Amino acid sequence: MEGFWSFVIPIAMAAVVVVLLLGLFNMMRGGSPERSQTLMRWRVLLQALALGLMLLFLLFAAGRG
Repeated sequence: MEGFWSFVIPIAMAAVVVVLLLGLFNMMRGGSPERSQTLMRWRVLLQALALGLMLLFLLFAAGRG
C-alpha cells in the first residue's frame, strides 16, 4: 500500500504547484480576472485533496504501527 501513497501524494502536490504557477503567470501577464479566480478555486480544491490524502496516509500508517 505504501507504493500507492508514494505515487498519489506527490502527484496531488504537483497538481497544486502547477495550478499555482498557472495562476501566477496569468496575473503577471495581466490575464483575465475570471481565469485567476477559477485557478484559485482549483488550487484550493487541490490543496484540500492533497491534505486529505496525507491525513489518510497518516491514519493508515498509525493503524499499522
